[in-house]
Amino acid sequence: MSSAQPPSPLVPSRRDVLRHAGAGLAGGGLLSALARADEGNVAGAGPHHAPRVQRVLYLFMFGGPSQMDLFDHKPELQARHGQSIDIERRRNRFREAHLLGSTRKFRRWGETGQWCSDAFEHLPRHMDKLAVVKSLYTDSFAHGSAVLQMNSGQIFQGHPSLGTWVTYGLGSGTDDLPPYVVMHDPRGGPISGPANWTSGYMPASFQGTLFRSTGDPLLHMGPGPAAGGAREPDELLRERLDLLAGLNERHAADRPGYSELQARTRTYHLAQRMRTTAPEALDLSREDQSTREMYGLEDPRPDHPLSVGPAVFGRQCLIARRLLERGVRFVQIYHGGGHQQQTWDAHHGVEENLAIHCPEVDRPIAGLLTDLQRRGLLEDTLVLWGGEFGRSPVSQQAGDGQVAASLGRDHNPKACTVWLAGGGIRPGSYGETDEIGSEAVVDRHHVRDLHATVLHLLGFDHERLTYHHAGFDRKLTGVIEPSLMRGILA
Repeated sequence: MSSAQPPSPLVPSRRDVLRHAGAGLAGGGLLSALARADEGNVAGAGPHHAPRVQRVLYLFMFGGPSQMDLFDHKPELQARHGQSIDIERRRNRFREAHLLGSTRKFRRWGETGQWCSDAFEHLPRHMDKLAVVKSLYTDSFAHGSAVLQMNSGQIFQGHPSLGTWVTYGLGSGTDDLPPYVVMHDPRGGPISGPANWTSGYMPASFQGTLFRSTGDPLLHMGPGPAAGGAREPDELLRERLDLLAGLNERHAADRPGYSELQARTRTYHLAQRMRTTAPEALDLSREDQSTREMYGLEDPRPDHPLSVGPAVFGRQCLIARRLLERGVRFVQIYHGGGHQQQTWDAHHGVEENLAIHCPEVDRPIAGLLTDLQRRGLLEDTLVLWGGEFGRSPVSQQAGDGQVAASLGRDHNPKACTVWLAGGGIRPGSYGETDEIGSEAVVDRHHVRDLHATVLHLLGFDHERLTYHHAGFDRKLTGVIEPSLMRGILA
């Protein structure tokens, strides 16, 4: 039982001060969501070699895009459509299935001559900016663990995410915005939830800040009310924050090694600054009409009941650009949320799935790449696109009376396509799958290799960027030695 004396009724308790200061500041939701990585300025040793990029934008297509219908052209699969083969459905579980050729039309684009299907209309014009990696593989057939691995390198929860490692190593690039921002689809977030942008065993100040997908990205950013409903003066707010910081310092002095109080104090001060910086950064009315059209913000919503149209993702991409140019280090946008056809999970019809989701991201991504390039940001920004795994080359729902348009594809962690663009990237096709797109066979790379390559572009040696926890120097890439994707490095 604690021997502490109860506070005097004439002196406000520390809890009362916390409650009133928080309410007057910006609302509890914001305070719990924001995390400022000041520790990142000193915790990481900084880059180990000259970095090619300063920031990362990760476009995550949740559900697993069908690589053989988008970028991985397989004429042999088309020719053998309908043939029966034995194929691994889940780990070490084989069954007979029928090959499903793509109905998409492919052509080569640009000087690099890379394949892209007609599922995309605008993105193919940017193929000369992209390094398309067709030979990535992962360890899990299940969405939850596969998404975690793409984000943290591990299939289990509790490990720091890629964005956490980036902000830990580089530190914050801005004093006025969170260094690590996450946005997800209005239809829902990824199946394994906040574990995908957690700081894991690192301090909470390195976790991602989730922006809302509809309405205002952050709530309670307006000035808090004072007595009588009038705006609280900034001077009074600063006095409250100073008082709160003093109380926290006294409290922390008796608890060495307890970093949460310092992190919370920094969060309060960041939230106070964001009352002016965040509304400006998120105000898309400042963009001209041509830019809004370029991102698809003016495009109408399609008739399909599961489609949200390109304006939603375009808005997120435009917000991402505004955040990156203001110093945010890592932005991740999830596209696809909910279940089945609401995501890129094409079990119940690959053609319908492509028809829903490709138009939702096509114009926004093309506009984003154009905008980043014309502003000079693409030179030191890394753009990464991909999902948690690829799709199978066989039909999942083949049966009497079914038409090709209704046939779906199952998960396939043995062949996954991602692409990268930006600073330090050599455009072109890299790696190959087998003749039907079932498995990576040339220049095979595990997820850990992708993570090591991202860190390399940011100036880090994956072996030396570590965080000591539970007696070990932990790394994003784990204990198995990764191999850099040198073929995509400029």
